[in-house]
Amino acid sequence: MTLKLDKVSLFRYTDTLLSLDEEINSGEVLSIMGPSGSGKSTLLNAIAGQLTAPFSMTGSIYINGTCINGMPAYNRGVGVLYQDPLLFEHMTVGQNIAFALPSNAPSKASIHNAPSKKTLSKAQREHRVTEMLAEVGLSDLQHRPIQTLSGGQQARIALLRTLAAAPNVVLLDEPFSKLDAATKTQMRTWVFSQLKARGLPTLLVTHDSEDVKAAQGHLIEIETC
Repeated sequence: MTLKLDKVSLFRYTDTLLSLDEEINSGEVLSIMGPSGSGKSTLLNAIAGQLTAPFSMTGSIYINGTCINGMPAYNRGVGVLYQDPLLFEHMTVGQNIAFALPSNAPSKASIHNAPSKKTLSKAQREHRVTEMLAEVGLSDLQHRPIQTLSGGQQARIALLRTLAAAPNVVLLDEPFSKLDAATKTQMRTWVFSQLKARGLPTLLVTHDSEDVKAAQGHLIEIETC
């Protein structure tokens, strides 16, 4: 799996925010660090198919060799993990993860194995969620209400929900910024290990150099003019 940014430039009106010519291969993490207003979130929006005026882009974005310029967001196979978990509070942990499962989901529930697609029944979807949680030692959370989880637990469930959608690429939008110091350290290790084990190309945007160290990948630093 690959994410390629082919001579991509991002603009706010006519002002250039950033320009990139990069390729992220399976299991790699590209980190982009810079201040607010430097175009980090705009880049994620462009890849995810959420770019809106006054922002625009030139160049091409490829996922697994396919140009996704102009492709609807829901067809891009891009998973995004945000600062906030954005979990559905009226659902249990298991229901949150099951909600993200595509109708044609991997036949074996694993965050490590390449998917073999088949249509899942309701019971099979619930079983897949059970397997996913067990695989990362979170089985006891399946039927818990979201409100009863700690910040670190919610962050873990948010990642599992992202992975349940079987993305080809994952974007990380400062996902550790609202965690306390001890939880941040644990979550960085856990998140990057899960993404690399699945072989997902990952793009991280952050203000925090500790995030970059944990990612153990290439770093691009950008500055505003």
